Amino acid sequence: MRADLPSDQIAAAVRSLKEKLAAEPKEIATRSASEGALEALAAVAPEMIGGSADLTGSNNTKPNGMSVFSAADYGGRFIHYGVREHAMAAAMNGMALHGGVIPYSGKFLIFADYCRPAIRLAALMGERVIHVMTHDSIGLGEDGPTHQPIEHLAALRAIPNLHIFRPCDAVETVECWQLALENSSGPSVLALTRQNLPQLRHGFDATNRCADGGYEIVPAQGSAQVSLFATGSEVVIAIAAHKILRERGVTARVVSLPCFELFRALPAIRQGLDEIIDTDGAFIGMTGFGASAPYKELYRHFGITAENVAKAAVHRLGRI
Repeated sequence: MRADLPSDQIAAAVRSLKEKLAAEPKEIATRSASEGALEALAAVAPEMIGGSADLTGSNNTKPNGMSVFSAADYGGRFIHYGVREHAMAAAMNGMALHGGVIPYSGKFLIFADYCRPAIRLAALMGERVIHVMTHDSIGLGEDGPTHQPIEHLAALRAIPNLHIFRPCDAVETVECWQLALENSSGPSVLALTRQNLPQLRHGFDATNRCADGGYEIVPAQGSAQVSLFATGSEVVIAIAAHKILRERGVTARVVSLPCFELFRALPAIRQGLDEIIDTDGAFIGMTGFGASAPYKELYRHFGITAENVAKAAVHRLGRI
């Protein structure tokens, strides 16, 4: 009833997943990596009750072997909530308050506004509920600007006691799931991609590097002149910019920031990368709404490219 987790079994499940990814790296969407993590974690944490707001196939929140909870089968662990994000999030709060249950559910990140009041209450009450929010950027491409979240991450990060996890690859996804599951004092959001991402973490690392909220994913070769900070699907862009800068004689490091809240270890009251890059830094990202096109074309159209990151860095160094 207290939902005390079997920490040894959770750690073993995470270790096994990371060992497999180290042996066979995968270029997959983080929503797909999440499904693999869920399958392993739900097997050792029977308190986990899943669901989705009529987006199960897109959210990847129903792992293999998880039966459906229904009037005919109270033994099921997956709930088809239908298109009712707010009611779903509210029901999850009630389940967590009851005890003995760790609820998680899926939706698109763009629909965070529908369940925001319930998410805020979960944060205020300090309840462990986990929201899987996929299609987290303009990278969803042809689904178009109505489904491309722009301001939603900043809005969620403004809620105190809410952890937002935005992993950059399959390995970070596993680590972020572990952190969300172990966060017993508040809700968590996992913001995941629709598009495939290359695996950026190679080799096996027993440490959960995401636990610090941010870390050097690509260290500088020598003293860094530039630090490139990025989250989620933009980390691969920052790493490509790192390569361009190196070819131009500029020493840089790349820092992945899967969780701002853990990185600052303070209540979430500031928004976005401004607090990290400060006034001397340059920001490459979205400042308006998206558009409908293949996602790689969208990144080029909005200037979110490795070349532009490198140009901004060189400009800040005072070089031509």
